[in-house]
Amino acid sequence: MTADTTGGRTAVVAVRGLTVLYDAQCSLCTFVRDWLVRQPQLVPLEMVSAGSDEARRRFPGLDHAATLDEITVVGDAGQVYRGGAAWIVTLWALREHRGLAHRLSTPSGARLAKGAVLAAAKWRGSTWGGTKQGGGTWGGARQAGGTWGGRAYGRGDGWSYEPSWGWTYNPPGCADGSCATSQ
Repeated sequence: MTADTTGGRTAVVAVRGLTVLYDAQCSLCTFVRDWLVRQPQLVPLEMVSAGSDEARRRFPGLDHAATLDEITVVGDAGQVYRGGAAWIVTLWALREHRGLAHRLSTPSGARLAKGAVLAAAKWRGSTWGGTKQGGGTWGGARQAGGTWGGRAYGRGDGWSYEPSWGWTYNPPGCADGSCATSQ
């Protein structure tokens, strides 16, 4: 796996190590962290609690609030992967799952990876019970005391989360349902 870190120029940088930023207050995230460290690795994975002092010291340019909302993986040369791409690059680093990572890196596989990320986000949202330790937020709906207010959460790419029925997709500019989607 390589990443273009030159802003569109042709240089490519090899990935020799990855840091996975995970939410230490999330039982699913810590379960996945524990599973990852037990796997044979082709590329070393280092686990760091998202939003921690260590994460802020090592990656001062990151939006650390966002790393608590969405899985973020940082490569040793500064590459940043989020969401589905972060899951794919993490699987790519594992000996027994590199083939799966290559399949997920295709356009149809990327949709599957995105679906897995959304399912994990829905599960995380339903298990927090409205309060997240440490005053963190989820979906940007922060209230006093660090609790999630249970309101709907919308993203600019058309995905939104409503606590009573989960994630839905409504393409930007297609709110009335009059245009077709390619999903």
